Amino acid sequence: MKCQYVELVFAELKHNKNFKRFMLLGKNKVEVDIGILAIAHNMKKIKKAA
Repeated sequence: MKCQYVELVFAELKHNKNFKRFMLLGKNKVEVDIGILAIAHNMKKIKKAA
């Protein structure tokens, strides 16, 4: 079984991207907001790997 380090993603968002809190209220809006952050994080990883 492969070990997952989810905390590293949140630490990178919090410290390197200076993300402290969500700007929108409501579960659906927060899910969209974190989804956009996740897409940006994954795109950065893809760019770095290429």
